[in-house]
Amino acid sequence: METIDEMLKSDLTNKVALITGGAQRVGAMTARLLHAAGANILLHYRNSRQQALALQTELNELRENSVVLIQADLLETVKLKALINQAVEQWGRLDILVNNASSFYPTPMGTATEKDWDDLIGSNMKAPFFLSQAAASHLEKQQGCIISIVDIHAQRPMEGHSVYNMAKAGLAMLVKTLAFELGPNIRVNGVAPGAIMWPAQEMDDITKQRIVSRTYLKRKGSAEDIAKTVLFLASNADYITGQIIAVDGGRSLYL
Repeated sequence: METIDEMLKSDLTNKVALITGGAQRVGAMTARLLHAAGANILLHYRNSRQQALALQTELNELRENSVVLIQADLLETVKLKALINQAVEQWGRLDILVNNASSFYPTPMGTATEKDWDDLIGSNMKAPFFLSQAAASHLEKQQGCIISIVDIHAQRPMEGHSVYNMAKAGLAMLVKTLAFELGPNIRVNGVAPGAIMWPAQEMDDITKQRIVSRTYLKRKGSAEDIAKTVLFLASNADYITGQIIAVDGGRSLYL
């Protein structure tokens, strides 16, 4: 029987995690925490090469040859199976897939284009599906898991972001569907951030204050809050699947 310390320990030694969009923000913090728990990291990026190289150097200095970079445009669906195969070839296994890469920007009704649709639906829902499909046989061998970064706005739409809202709602259903389809050998869960990191687009202070005021903890969260939840789902949640954990300071309870 495991001791309490053993049950609480996050041990991913020798396991392999593929993190999409892992060079910055939540993806980078997730890479740091999974790496600290012992995992080897396959760090995917699209355009953020300098940030990816810096993070790779940082983590490889802590543990030699433990982080490998993979560049890909996840909208090129035909190449996703090859991306998974490339990932598996590095260490001969794949234990964890973190679907983190995401496009995010407003598409007010009357302004959305087909290009916006293809980008937002493609990065937030289509790519996670085809990556999961390509990874499933490898994850099954390791009794692995898939963790997708959803959004509280999958349930409560955000004004002016119609396409993004729909894309994340689709991703939320994908979490539940894959848990059903891929069990019992693969666990599939999601994490839904709330006010964690302000978007790259400009946001005025009044808007920020209004968002924070709608949390019950009355403060903004951090990338580490999301990464710690991913780490929990990857290492200490053997009987959890098909769930989406809101990490939002209670904001999704606000009426």
